[in-house]
Amino acid sequence: MTNPIDVLLAEKGVLLADGATGTNLFAMGLESGEAPELWNESAPDRIAKLHQGFVDAGADIILTNSFGGTRHRLKLHHAQDRVHALNKRAAEIARSVADKAGRKVIVAGSVGPTGELLQPLGALTYQDAVDAFVEQIEGLKAGGAEVAWIETMSAPDEIRAAAEAAIKVGLPYTYTGSFDTAGRTMMGLLPKDIHGVVDGLQPAIGVGANCGVGASDILASLLDMSEAKPDATIIIKGNCGIPEFRGTDIHYSGTPELMADYVRLAVDGGAKIVGGCCGTSFQHLAAMRKALDAHTKAARPTLETIVDRIGPFRNKTAAASGENEGAKRERRRRG
Repeated sequence: MTNPIDVLLAEKGVLLADGATGTNLFAMGLESGEAPELWNESAPDRIAKLHQGFVDAGADIILTNSFGGTRHRLKLHHAQDRVHALNKRAAEIARSVADKAGRKVIVAGSVGPTGELLQPLGALTYQDAVDAFVEQIEGLKAGGAEVAWIETMSAPDEIRAAAEAAIKVGLPYTYTGSFDTAGRTMMGLLPKDIHGVVDGLQPAIGVGANCGVGASDILASLLDMSEAKPDATIIIKGNCGIPEFRGTDIHYSGTPELMADYVRLAVDGGAKIVGGCCGTSFQHLAAMRKALDAHTKAARPTLETIVDRIGPFRNKTAAASGENEGAKRERRRRG
C-alpha cells in the first residue's frame, strides 16, 4: 500500500487538513436531521463547493462527505442499501476537486463510528462492525480515496474493527479519537494509550484526536500523545473554539486569529497534521494555512501556555482526571 501522507510530509514537513463538514453544510442549507451523505447524489455541486473552499484555503488533505456512511447510520434514513454508491460518490466528488488543484491534495475517506455499541455493551458483534466498515471503505476506495480516515472514535474495539476493514480493502489508514469526557473518550480511552489500540495489526499512518470540546482541550490531549510516542505522525483536528447557542443556532467562539495560534501550538506540541473540526470555516482554515507557512517550530508548550494563549480548558485534562480517580480509589481502600 502506498502512503501518500508520508510522501507529502517529506515534502512539506507539516500538513494542513480541512475544516468542518457539518457546520459548513448547514450554512449551505442542510436541515437538522438530514443525512449529509444523501447530498452526494442530490446536491453534488454543494459538496464540491465545500471541498473547493478548503482547497482554495490551502488544505493539503480533504475529507470525503461520508462520516455517517455505514449501513448502521444510513438505515436511519432508509439508505442502508446504498452504502457503496453513496461512499463511492463522496470520494468521486472530492477526487474531482483534488485532481484540478494544481498541487497534491490527498483525498481521505471519512469513516465515522457506526452509532452502535459493540458487544458486550451492545448488540453489534466485532465481525459485524468489520463487515460494515469494509462495505463503506470499498465504496470510498472505488471512488478514488487514497486513505481511510477513521475519526471521532470512542471505543478501542470499534477503531480496531475499522482499521481491520481498511487493511482488508487495501487502503492505508489513520484514526483519531474524540477525547471529550474528562480528557478521555466516552469509553474511557486515554490520549496516551491511543497508539496501542491497533497493536498486532498493520500500523496506521497517522493517529490522533479530533472534535472533542475546545481547541485548548485537544492541545492538552496532543501533549499526552506526543509525550507517549514522540516519533508518531500525530493528527490534531480541533473544534473552532466553544459552541454557543444563539437562539436555535449553534455558533463557535473561535476567531481566525485563535485558530492560527492553535496551529502554532499544535506544531510546537508535536502534531504533523493539523486541521479544524466543528465550526471551522474556509476563513479559519485560510488563517491556519498562513500561520503554518510562517511558523518556525518553537518550544513545546505547557498546559499553562495553552490556557494563556487559547483560553481555559472546558474539561478536566486526562492527567487531572487520573489523579482524581486515583484519590477516590485510595479513599475506598482506606474506608
